[in-house]
Amino acid sequence: MKHLLPKFIFIFSFLLLVGCKKNEETVAASTATAKNSIEYASGLSIVKHEGYSVVTVSNPWPNANKKFTYILKEKEAKVPDSLQSYTTIKIPLESVVVTSTTNIPFLEMLEVETKLVGFPHTDYVSSEKTRALIDKGSVKNVGQNEKLNVEQLIELSPDLIVTFGVDNNNPMLDNLKKSGLNVFIQADWMEQSPLGKAEWIKLYGALFGKEDKAKELFDKIVLSYNQAKKLAADQKATSTVLYGSMYEDVWYVAKGNSWVAQFMKDAHANYLWADLKGTGSEGLSFEKVLVKAKTANIWIAAGSFKTLEEFGNTNPHYTQFDAFKNKNVYTFESQFGATGGIIYYESAPSRPDLVLKDYIKIFHPDLLPGYELTFASKLN
Repeated sequence: MKHLLPKFIFIFSFLLLVGCKKNEETVAASTATAKNSIEYASGLSIVKHEGYSVVTVSNPWPNANKKFTYILKEKEAKVPDSLQSYTTIKIPLESVVVTSTTNIPFLEMLEVETKLVGFPHTDYVSSEKTRALIDKGSVKNVGQNEKLNVEQLIELSPDLIVTFGVDNNNPMLDNLKKSGLNVFIQADWMEQSPLGKAEWIKLYGALFGKEDKAKELFDKIVLSYNQAKKLAADQKATSTVLYGSMYEDVWYVAKGNSWVAQFMKDAHANYLWADLKGTGSEGLSFEKVLVKAKTANIWIAAGSFKTLEEFGNTNPHYTQFDAFKNKNVYTFESQFGATGGIIYYESAPSRPDLVLKDYIKIFHPDLLPGYELTFASKLN
């Protein structure tokens, strides 16, 4: 019997390996004919099958060491055993909590904003539609992004909480899951492609059973964006652009592969830090910025200022830049909602075509003679 034991172990291991391999082959076969419906977003994949979809969120935060896979399951649908280990979300959702203002426009565009039952720090929400729901008490304030009120969320019992993580250590997310709440980690904020950010509307289309509507809306945005981009493509890049402003002792400029820099590239402007590799921003000294951008003819400033005088009062050295002297300073952050939320931060990611048109109007005003700026404002 002792001599037979190694053989039994070998046979059992072999059968287990064959079984696992068959499961993998089954999954591979089932996805062979399925197609990822995402074209621009780098951190999202949605593969639809009969009765369910497989959604994968990769690169959920900087230097992430994991990705997340979710199964969106329609009622009575059968999900293969090989996918049972992933988080299953029953769709269409009847209630949801989201934690970023960038999600609000997606809900409204799909006409499912009434499904929203909670949001952290509701004063940040600017949209009049959703503000009306907040004022009516239909949307509860559930704390703040990294300190969500778990007890209140348990009481609300939403079908899903759509949130995000900032690094590999997320105790709040673990607490939500331990409390039996369904959590979806999204990563639209990590996208650097303007159209990539906007394409996350397809996630909400999948969650609420409105895939066709989401695709229709997104396709219109793509068409509008590409038409505007084509309009500027043949123009000479005559605008030399300074970006940002001082924050304490540091001047942050957008790197060359960032969301902001992509807009300026597509609007055909000469952005002075276009060759700075990477995404996000780079902190520089005032002196370095002045040397490079003193003669720039357009300044896209960071900050919620209404007038040039107000902006200049924050730093007396700003008057050394030609763009300031010639009153060619713009900001995208001067429009607010009723309770102080900045409209650009909420709505711009879902409407990159309008952001691009703003930039084109600034850099090549003759190309859009009848167009009025949507998000940007000139400081006078």
